[in-house]
Amino acid sequence: MQPTVRRPFRRETEETRRADLIAATQVLVAEGGTAAATVRAIAARAGVTAGLIRHYFQSKEDLVRAAYLALMQGMTVQSAEALETVGAGPEERLAAFIATSLRPPVMEAGAVGLWAGYMHKVQSDPELLAVHEAVYLDYRGVLQSLIAALPRDATLAQLRAEAIACNAVIDGLWLEGSILAHAFAPAEPLVIGLRSIGAILGLDLLAHAPPPFDPGKALP
Repeated sequence: MQPTVRRPFRRETEETRRADLIAATQVLVAEGGTAAATVRAIAARAGVTAGLIRHYFQSKEDLVRAAYLALMQGMTVQSAEALETVGAGPEERLAAFIATSLRPPVMEAGAVGLWAGYMHKVQSDPELLAVHEAVYLDYRGVLQSLIAALPRDATLAQLRAEAIACNAVIDGLWLEGSILAHAFAPAEPLVIGLRSIGAILGLDLLAHAPPPFDPGKALP
């Protein structure tokens, strides 16, 4: 008779439990929208009891909002972290921020699928809409601060308008570049993004693109 193999006991921290529940919720929302993320389904996906969910979140709605916040903040954080690996040049820092937003893992079909799973709920849930607005303004604020650091004169109103326009370019390329990756040449969304945002700001951002992108091999 084979001896029984026992898995080592591992006490989960509260942070780990919350992260597991958020991850399970994100998978379900990506598969079937927020309606698919029931308490029972989340518990089954996370391998816990339904009662444990209520220990960490006051309601299913709170968990759904936390999962959306984690998704959106995660993409903003990844783009901001790119600034830690580049020099102090404002053009270089702006190009690095844009590039991270238009490359995997930020530009990825799964992330867009999860984002899309929330869109209907965002319109009907004021608290979820508030989360969406806060994360959007946070990302746009980082973008505006990078634009403001460029060596040129610009009014606050101009900086705001430029940040909105540049954010719109990034959003559109992120959306289509993630869903229809096969419809674009390698690095094409990034090239178009750097060129378009450069045109808005009057800069040559391709010349400051971070590695492994090679501006010498940019698309025509």
